[in-house]
Amino acid sequence: MAKRYARTSLKKSPRRPPADGDGNQIRNEILLSLPREERDVVFSKLEFVRLHSLQLLHDPGDSIKSGYFCNSGMVSTLSVFPNGKAVEVGLIGREGFVGLPIVVGFRSSSLRSNVQIKGSAFRIGADALSDSLARCPTLVLRLHQFSHVMSMQVAQVAACNRLHEVAERLARWLLMCADRAGDHRLPLTQELLGQMLGTRRASVTIAARILHEAGLITYRRGAIEILNKERLEQKSCECYGMIQRQIEKWRTESP
Repeated sequence: MAKRYARTSLKKSPRRPPADGDGNQIRNEILLSLPREERDVVFSKLEFVRLHSLQLLHDPGDSIKSGYFCNSGMVSTLSVFPNGKAVEVGLIGREGFVGLPIVVGFRSSSLRSNVQIKGSAFRIGADALSDSLARCPTLVLRLHQFSHVMSMQVAQVAACNRLHEVAERLARWLLMCADRAGDHRLPLTQELLGQMLGTRRASVTIAARILHEAGLITYRRGAIEILNKERLEQKSCECYGMIQRQIEKWRTESP
C-alpha cells in the first residue's frame, strides 16, 4: 500500500528572510542568485517555514496556494496512480523550488510533492509569486531554468528505472539525495526506498546489502550513510553522471 502523508502544521519564523548582512541563513540557490532590486521585491513576500518529514505539500489535483523555495532538507515529487501506488520522478533540494505550475499560470499540480528529509523553506503565496514574476525578470529566468532541469531529471530517471539494475539505481538515488540534502547521512527507510525506486522492499534490501558489503554505505533502521562517494559513483549507473554533467553545463551557459 502507498504510504499516507500527513498534512502537518508549519512552524513560523519572522516573515522577512535575512538579506546581505545575515545571508548565511539563506541557502536556496535561486534566491541567492537574484539581484538586489529583485530581492527587495521578493523577500518581503516570503515566510520562513520548517518542513517536517513526510509532510505533504501538494497532491495531484490540489489547488496550489503556495510555492516553496527549499532551503535545507529534500522534497520528492511523485507520480501517483489510480490504485494509490506512487513512484518518485524528481528530487528537489536547496537548488530549487516546489510549485512550478504557478510560474506558467497554472494553479494545480499533476504530481505529489512531499518532504522526504526534514528541513526548511521560504514559502510564498501563489498570488504573491505571480506579482513578483511580473516585476522580476531574473526570478522568471531562474525558475524557468530550474523547470528545464527538472524535466531533464524526470526523463533520465524514467529511463533509469526501465533499464538499470536495482543496486545501480539505489546508488544513483542515494547520490542525488546527498547532493540535494547536503549531507551523507540520510534518514531513509528501506520501505521508503522501495517506493521511491518503484520496486519491492525485498529488492531494495538485497541492493542495500550489496552496497554495504562493498563498503560504500552503512545502514540501520531508518538511516543510511554514504561512506565513500567516489566509489558509490562508480557503482551507480551512468544516469547520475549524465544528470550532473548536464546541470553543470547549463550552469556555465547561464547568464
